[in-house]
Amino acid sequence: MAYFLLATAQVIAREPPVLLVANPNVTTHWLNQDTTRAIFAMRQRTWPDGQAVRVFVLDSSDPVHARFTKKQLSVYPHQLQLAWDRMVFSGTGQAPNRVSTQTEMRDRIASTPGALGYLEREYVDDSIQVISMD
Repeated sequence: MAYFLLATAQVIAREPPVLLVANPNVTTHWLNQDTTRAIFAMRQRTWPDGQAVRVFVLDSSDPVHARFTKKQLSVYPHQLQLAWDRMVFSGTGQAPNRVSTQTEMRDRIASTPGALGYLEREYVDDSIQVISMD
């Protein structure tokens, strides 16, 4: 049993970190977890400077999406999906923009003013900026 737990911890430790990334024109360079969670839950629709936030996410079944929501937002993917569905069906909001791959995520964030999303480090380049989280 102890070996299984150690092996599981080692696999989790080897997973690449998922970083919060934004369009380069975004003037915010740091967000706390509560604000980040509110943005991804589509409850906060603007950056602190008033610019509209355009949220991009991978499919809820994507392992990178699951790692981001669990580790950075401290929520499960299905909880976010329920919140989005509730807003869409009630007419009080909309779901985030869904992309198929991390490459598409990077390209859409780079070309969309106010965009926010997440990527593994290997997909980050100079076309986007990393947003720090506490």
